[in-house]
Amino acid sequence: MAKPKDKKNDSEGGTIALNKRARHEYYIDERFEAGIALQGWEVKSLRAGRINFGDSYALIKGGEIYLFGASIPPLISASTHVVAEDRRTRKLLLHREEIDKLIGAVERKGYTVVPTALYWKKNKVKVEIGLARGKQDHDKRDTEKQRDWQREKQRVMRSHNKSA
Repeated sequence: MAKPKDKKNDSEGGTIALNKRARHEYYIDERFEAGIALQGWEVKSLRAGRINFGDSYALIKGGEIYLFGASIPPLISASTHVVAEDRRTRKLLLHREEIDKLIGAVERKGYTVVPTALYWKKNKVKVEIGLARGKQDHDKRDTEKQRDWQREKQRVMRSHNKSA
């Protein structure tokens, strides 16, 4: 009889890394879920939470989409027999119609493909990529003002409810 799975394990589902810079720098119009081609030592490093995802970006080459700039440093114990390259190019796995839609938006409309999140889904690593348009400086300031206003509004509402 199989043992019941431990619910505390991150492999059940959960966020590995978020690209907060992408949400700050871009308007994300549409999101796609993509698989990612990883090696065994990379998966072990991801389970240990070792990734630098902030500088990563996605590019289209030869009808395929690749993830550049994501750094997954190897675990010393997991990669003794492999020459580990932590910033290697990794292929993103999407359906052909999704790839064609992304290629069309990038080439015709000037969009950018940006990875926004890395997470577990049924023991597989998934990457959320977004079809994005760049923000200008004044747009970034407006977003910050809105966020600060929402935070202040919540603070006032909490203090008003406590005194009532």
